[in-house]
Amino acid sequence: MKKPEIASILMGLALMSACNQKPTPSVENYWPKAGVTYEIFVQSFNDSDGDGIGDLNGVTEKLDYIAELGANAIWFMPIMPSPSYHKYDVTDYKAIHTDYGTMDDFKRLLDEAHKRDIKIIIDLIINHSSSDHLWFQESKKGRDNPYRDYYVWAQKDTIADFIEKKVITLDSDNIRQWHDPGFGEDFYYGFFNGGMPDLNFDNHMVREEIFDIGRFWLEEVGVDGFRLDAAKHIYPDERASDNHEFWIDFRAEMTKIKPDVYLVGEVYDKKEVVAPFLPGLPALFNFDFHYTLIESLNKMDGMLLVKKQKDVLDFYQSITSDFIDATISSNHDQPRLLNELGSDPEKYKQAIAILMTMPGAPYLYYGEEIGMLGLKPDEQIREPFLWDVKEKDTGRTTWIEPKYSLDKTVTPLALQKDEPTSYFNHYKELIYLRNTNPALAIGSLELPSTSYPKSVMAYSRKLSNQEVVVLHNLGKKKISINAPEGFDQELFSLGAVEAVGDQIKLGKNSSVVFMK
Repeated sequence: MKKPEIASILMGLALMSACNQKPTPSVENYWPKAGVTYEIFVQSFNDSDGDGIGDLNGVTEKLDYIAELGANAIWFMPIMPSPSYHKYDVTDYKAIHTDYGTMDDFKRLLDEAHKRDIKIIIDLIINHSSSDHLWFQESKKGRDNPYRDYYVWAQKDTIADFIEKKVITLDSDNIRQWHDPGFGEDFYYGFFNGGMPDLNFDNHMVREEIFDIGRFWLEEVGVDGFRLDAAKHIYPDERASDNHEFWIDFRAEMTKIKPDVYLVGEVYDKKEVVAPFLPGLPALFNFDFHYTLIESLNKMDGMLLVKKQKDVLDFYQSITSDFIDATISSNHDQPRLLNELGSDPEKYKQAIAILMTMPGAPYLYYGEEIGMLGLKPDEQIREPFLWDVKEKDTGRTTWIEPKYSLDKTVTPLALQKDEPTSYFNHYKELIYLRNTNPALAIGSLELPSTSYPKSVMAYSRKLSNQEVVVLHNLGKKKISINAPEGFDQELFSLGAVEAVGDQIKLGKNSSVVFMK
């Protein structure tokens, strides 16, 4: 055969191959409505200077990793000065904790994150300050001090019935909420503990201080928004309407500075209590999702979560269409997800397949993507991230001796990257799936009209130009169900999934996503 003929045949084959190739789906950034946010505890994340404590420069070093995972934003647990390791008791609202670096370090991190189209939100703790804060140190000096009314004080005889309170709440196990600063006369209110005195939002000067703090971080520093800690407790529970009104005022003040400011609130309660916060806090964490996801998998009750989520979304929609459902599979206050699922890797992978194919704006807690472990107390669910095997891991923090996430129990990231079936690559694949299929990111949630065995979780996601059907077998036994009619393109599968005629066979903790 002559060379020109060979060249012609090769060119023809190349053209045929090109015609048969499907176009690469475009990756979209759906933040804030449905994007993925990565929660970081800086203390445990990455140590850049060898002092054993994670720092902001360490996070900057890992921004490419976060981008590779597919996250659109970072939520930082508290980064302000504080006497506690967790830093939820702030002593200076306009500074960076020295262990973490400087304000210049943080501004450089912000700049580098924004270059990668990664947004930054920070924890803002305004329900209370630290008892070491200058405001409180002045406040406790006496009734005539100018800062006295920055906090909530009462004389001992007027609160006698409340001093020995024995009731706990969903978000606090503290049973003593009135505290004696040491004089035995006037007590101050601290919902969480005596080291965290509640600020008095009936004092207009306190409100202005808080608004000014928000303006500082948005305008002078440049963050994209705030995660609002203990948002339910600005005022006592019996003053719920005052809580709602405060957040409307806060949002109005922040949007004057940044019209697209992102505000996500921690309101740890049932949907009827959470929903009225939506006008002030357009994003709210969905704790029901977290607990029901775990319950569904452990009880092998397929439709439990779908019905719960549909109920929540419809209820929120009745309040306002302007809301963001911040879904979580875990966070810094809950045991690590893998522990909650009995250390079952198949359940764990399926949990993330569910999270990433359900509506909402998912939050991922650092280390979940490599299967980190941890149980209470809180320090042990905030253990150091494992970047590499210990002898090579120059970024691993040492501020705490890990009890659960060790080299022998958790495969470090460097090894997982090269393993196609690793947790890391599973997370990465599912985030990519979500970010390349609009229906999975921002489509509606529809319940099936067909009945399935109890272990099957089934739902569809609809958008104007795309519809997908998602099926999960939460059970231990292989089952066979009718294939969804008209859905013949498989987008994703997990575990043992087999199509036989008009039947779909699903093995233990297997999942599949179909599109028309």
